[in-house]
Amino acid sequence: VSSFRCEAVAKQPFLVLKWECPPGKNSGFRIGIRNDTCEKEQMAPPCMKEGSEETFRTALLNYFYTYNITIETLSNTSKSPPVLSICTTSITDPPSPSNGPLVKAISHRSLSVEFSDFESVNGPLKAYAVMITTEEQDCQSLKLKLNNTYKDFKKMMTVTYVTYVMEIEQPKSPSLHSQNYTNIVNVGNGTKTYSYENGPLIPLRSYRASVAGFTNITFTDDIIVGEDSYVSFSPCSEAVLLPQDPGVIAGAVIGCLFAILAVVAIVGFIFWRRRRYRVLIVFVVMGNARISLQSKLIKVENFESYFKKQQADSSCGFAEEYEELKSAGVHQPKFAAELAENRGKNRYNNVLPYDISRVKLSGLSSATDDYINANYMPGYSSKKAFIAAQGPLPNTIEDFWRMIWEKNIYSIVMLTKCVEQARTKCEQYWPDKQPKSYGDIIVTMVSEIVLPEWTIRDFTVEKANTPESHTVRQFHFTSWPDHGVPETTDLLINFRHLVHEYSSQNPIDSPTLVHCSAGVGRTGTFIAIDRLIQQIEMENTVDVYGVVYDLRMHRPLMVQTEDQYIFLNQCVMDIIRSQKDKKTDLIYQNMTAMAIYENFTPGPGFGKANGYHA
Repeated sequence: VSSFRCEAVAKQPFLVLKWECPPGKNSGFRIGIRNDTCEKEQMAPPCMKEGSEETFRTALLNYFYTYNITIETLSNTSKSPPVLSICTTSITDPPSPSNGPLVKAISHRSLSVEFSDFESVNGPLKAYAVMITTEEQDCQSLKLKLNNTYKDFKKMMTVTYVTYVMEIEQPKSPSLHSQNYTNIVNVGNGTKTYSYENGPLIPLRSYRASVAGFTNITFTDDIIVGEDSYVSFSPCSEAVLLPQDPGVIAGAVIGCLFAILAVVAIVGFIFWRRRRYRVLIVFVVMGNARISLQSKLIKVENFESYFKKQQADSSCGFAEEYEELKSAGVHQPKFAAELAENRGKNRYNNVLPYDISRVKLSGLSSATDDYINANYMPGYSSKKAFIAAQGPLPNTIEDFWRMIWEKNIYSIVMLTKCVEQARTKCEQYWPDKQPKSYGDIIVTMVSEIVLPEWTIRDFTVEKANTPESHTVRQFHFTSWPDHGVPETTDLLINFRHLVHEYSSQNPIDSPTLVHCSAGVGRTGTFIAIDRLIQQIEMENTVDVYGVVYDLRMHRPLMVQTEDQYIFLNQCVMDIIRSQKDKKTDLIYQNMTAMAIYENFTPGPGFGKANGYHA
């Protein structure tokens, strides 16, 4: 068949398949539906009119799951090769929690509402709304009360109102663990979100709370439109009676004492940690006689005990491993990077590509025209699966696009913002709405979709005076701090999965171009997690130390900080635990982007794709 595609249906757990009726006689079509956890087959009836559009509805599937859909044309004696389309089912209202929030009185005018994240099996959670009521009976018809505000409550127009709206992308307490968070909202502190005022409560009155969870939230004039939102509600909490005003002097004194104790504890911890690292550095310097290892291969079933051992004493074991890696590859020559003509092409003078693995461009007018600060990097199954590069400088943007064209690159992974902490980390090397020429390479952006954690852009790249062109997709991760790590492990794991799914369809000789600012820290971490995930899947073993060692033999400083090295081990640990708990699908289920991009084909309509506006 031709023009085979699949489409999600809003708030429905099935897909609609469409294709053109093929020429010749057929006896029907075999539909295959597969993902990591299930495999189904269905039969579609034959079609008679060549070129007519055929439509078929699948059986009921899971919400917000990505499926590989294949179709085969059947005849009496043979069948056609299968045609593949990848599609993700729709999101819908999240499951309602079984327990209500925990509510505690803080003062005579405020209380705290503590609740766990809703399950995201029906789609990624976008926001929560905390609702307050003075009703004594069970909460009912809360969806109709999402437009009630504190002002309505004060005017006695309602006894139930929304006091606070919390978007999921707001920062939470940093954690390296892939697990649900506990959220605590202080009600009555006077803050305002959208048109909802979190006003002070009334002493000696009983209050209850419920939490609304949204997989899709719609506003009109900053007021939630319940009918247009995908929402469910927790049960109401137990009633809490606020006390009479006791005065705040004693509370202020106690609060100051706790603050002083906390500061003392933090200062003491920092002093202890720095002292420990000084002792460690002395140990490393004195221990030159040790043999430098190149690999520490560990079976998956033994990794948890290894992880706990290395993590003990503030990750002392990982700190020692990271120190051992510092000498890997450092004596290899970098003659091309150190030439006077090329020094201005390097963003940082301490991050220079090794000659043995550097990317060489075609020479134009001089011998040094082949230089760019980039190295080929080995992946799991290919010695040149990736190119690790620095973020382009103003004078190297043309070289950057020349490399993309010459090396047949279809995927770019960008792991830095152009400006971070008021410092330029990378020039914006792509055009906005109008096509732009970079030397003899013409680049046109055909789509851009912005999400909280990353942005996806598609470009058409062509060479002047030739009929050749191809599409390049840029995966721009925007929530990874320089020299730091992402907020959670599943954020990076999900992003890597998104990139891997797309890049695996590229030509076999097309490396994935990965860059941050220097092209070593965040870049090395991303390439390492890609290799480690494949190693776990293919070998049932893992070698974080060996992967980082290998990367550092091809480009200096790959995985640039100790925190990034520990983060890699934490990623591996979380993946293994999810597999051990037979919840492998959890690795990839909280993926806003997957619902948008797995079946996204850029078209001529710039700025809009699959209903999402740039």
